[in-house]
Amino acid sequence: MDDDEVANRKVSFRKCLEHLSGAGKAIGVLTSGGDAQGMNAAVRAVVRMGIYVGAKVYFIYEGYQGMVDGGRNIVEASWESVSSILQVGGTIIGSARCKAFRTREGRLKAAQNLVQRGITNLCVIGGDGSLTGANIFRKEWSGLLEELAQNGEIDKEQVQKHAYLNVVGMVGSIDNDFCGTDMTIGTDSALHRIIEVVDAIMTTAQSHQRTFVLEVMGRHCGYLALVSALACGADWVFLPESPPEEGWQEDMCVKLSENRARKKRLNIIIVAEGAIDTQNKPITSEQIKELVVKQLGYDTRVTILGHVQRGGTPSAFDRILASRMGVEAVVALLQATPETPACVVSLSGNQAVRLPLVECVQMTQDVQKAMDERRFKDAVQLRGRSFETNLNTYKRLAIKLPDDQIVKSNCNVAVINVGAPAAGMNAAVRSAVRVGIADGHKMLAIYDGFEGFAKGQIKEIGWGDVGGWTGQGGSILGTKRTLPGKSLEDIAAQMRTHSINALLIIGGFEAFESAVLLSDLRDHHPEFCIPICILPTTISNNVPGTDVSLGSDTGLNVVVETCDRIKQSASGTKRRVFIIETMGGYCGYLANMGGLAAGADAAYIFEEPFDIRDLQSNVEHLTEKMKTTIQRGLVLRNESCSENYTTDFIYQLYSEEGKGVFDCRKNVLGHMQQGGAPSPFDRNFGTKISARAMQWISTKLKEAPGKGKRFTSEDSICVLGISKRNLLFQPVTQLRKDTDFEHRIPKEQWWLKLRPLMKILAKYKASYEVSESNQLEPVHPRGHEEPAAI
Repeated sequence: MDDDEVANRKVSFRKCLEHLSGAGKAIGVLTSGGDAQGMNAAVRAVVRMGIYVGAKVYFIYEGYQGMVDGGRNIVEASWESVSSILQVGGTIIGSARCKAFRTREGRLKAAQNLVQRGITNLCVIGGDGSLTGANIFRKEWSGLLEELAQNGEIDKEQVQKHAYLNVVGMVGSIDNDFCGTDMTIGTDSALHRIIEVVDAIMTTAQSHQRTFVLEVMGRHCGYLALVSALACGADWVFLPESPPEEGWQEDMCVKLSENRARKKRLNIIIVAEGAIDTQNKPITSEQIKELVVKQLGYDTRVTILGHVQRGGTPSAFDRILASRMGVEAVVALLQATPETPACVVSLSGNQAVRLPLVECVQMTQDVQKAMDERRFKDAVQLRGRSFETNLNTYKRLAIKLPDDQIVKSNCNVAVINVGAPAAGMNAAVRSAVRVGIADGHKMLAIYDGFEGFAKGQIKEIGWGDVGGWTGQGGSILGTKRTLPGKSLEDIAAQMRTHSINALLIIGGFEAFESAVLLSDLRDHHPEFCIPICILPTTISNNVPGTDVSLGSDTGLNVVVETCDRIKQSASGTKRRVFIIETMGGYCGYLANMGGLAAGADAAYIFEEPFDIRDLQSNVEHLTEKMKTTIQRGLVLRNESCSENYTTDFIYQLYSEEGKGVFDCRKNVLGHMQQGGAPSPFDRNFGTKISARAMQWISTKLKEAPGKGKRFTSEDSICVLGISKRNLLFQPVTQLRKDTDFEHRIPKEQWWLKLRPLMKILAKYKASYEVSESNQLEPVHPRGHEEPAAI
């Protein structure tokens, strides 16, 4: 970036901050309807961003009921009042169903209570019912104020001063049942609860050869059931949007008995609480249990998860999502004009977008209407392309056609893990093997990376061989950091011996480097002239070509869980600052995003150089903080952020400078960030992205009938990843131009734009770049682009 560009960017930052001035404005924030983990993170972000831009922010306790009742239910929030709530589930400002707000009389009282405090900006965190109520309130606002003036409750000056109400919504719902957003706040955390239970049940089910029927939440939406089934490899799933076909009882029993015949010692059936058949009659977990016992005689148990799914601490994903959405909601409120319709802040792929609230609510209601009218294909499509992709992927992976019905491709496709182990690798291998077999390929597993490849550690791998792999951490195939450079002749010989027609490389930066090397050597080794796809899989999230690497979500959750415990320790002892070292090589993703999710005071990363003055400024900031009621500090440091400012150096500096004010502790997280069971996000993401990679490989191989075809074009060696909103295959030859090979990171990283968020929410002055456009986007699906499946 040249000097002119830097200067221009600084000017644009200044414009953004001037444009964002909230002086004289008042924002009310409420949570309504069912609670969801992550709501507190959203409340915190709204309060702190609002105060940061100079607005007054008010808590509205107990949802719309508190708005109607007024009094102590509407209280001005302070910076400190949202401290230590990031890691708390539920909502600290309460939520309640409110019949009074559904009447005009109730809304009159609510309007009077808001006008008395000058609140003309509402941030509503809830489901479609809560957001619909907010929109009705907004439309009636001027009429309500006029009626209040006529009744003598407010004067005409107040009517003019508070003439219009701005409304911005955020969807807080564990069901992910709102159209227009890829993920609602709370969904990922609910999946964590479900998968924790599934993992625990699978061990006991295996011990006793049992069948378990798990009922999960979702009266009208099967998202939790569907993703849970994908993430644990369930034998059968029941969804409201896609009821089983007539005669499903027989089909399900055949499937369960076939799996037992393959020496599988357990069966898992997942049921959404709103599951129905094609006649719209309920399918209950007890019915399914009775059927299995009667038809198959299997020892069968039912587990109903219930409100456990709403509980517990929010996941890293939900905290970051809620923080991003909360800040964006404040920006949207400050940019709104009297003509701006009510909007919803949503997630599209990896981007925050604003959508018209009315259209989103209408589309959500259309799904229910389609189900009521038994138009189930329409219901699935209305849920969005991501839901449809999940469903199609599940069907492909769960049900194996008989061998004689699979059209053979006569192609051999190999799968290899390269680089450090990362959660989600096994889910990706399982998905690739099963999709490959379904496409008629012979699937080959390469053990121990390129070292094993060169030695011929290659075996055919079957459908049943990968059963139960989804929830396993590490790499069952084995993985090495070794690049293929020293063994090229041996690898080429093995490719000839095993007639390998395509290669799927699942791994980190070494996987990318290996693909670049194989691409360069195609002229010397015709064996490398095959379709090669790289799935970025590393906790560091440092592979070019994707915003999110498989495994990074699990690593981030480990960082955040540790920080939560450490913050608790620091709060108990008072006046203590913890310095935590995260992994990631030269990539600061884990430190930066971990800092945002855990509410850190600072995060030192390689991508943003710092010096002794910055360290001194951070110490002074913490010294001031210790004078408040928040007497603890958390500082994250990326392991390679600086050669000289090591973790020990920073610890000693803080200890010396903080003498008499606070004491210090340090903690190096190390390899625990790589270990453990994969998060639901990584299981689901690995499954879907790997299935998409195999689809690409199959398409390429179909373009080349016969075994003589050589692939030499750039687009036959690609990285598959998320780029903003889309899932893209990008040639490694193009991505190498955007790569810093010395430090093993992309030259540009999207998450650096979120860095100011962490600073603002920690009470530092920072330049936050906002979108110049405050236009709402259409809800309907976009063109032919392939949406990123977050």
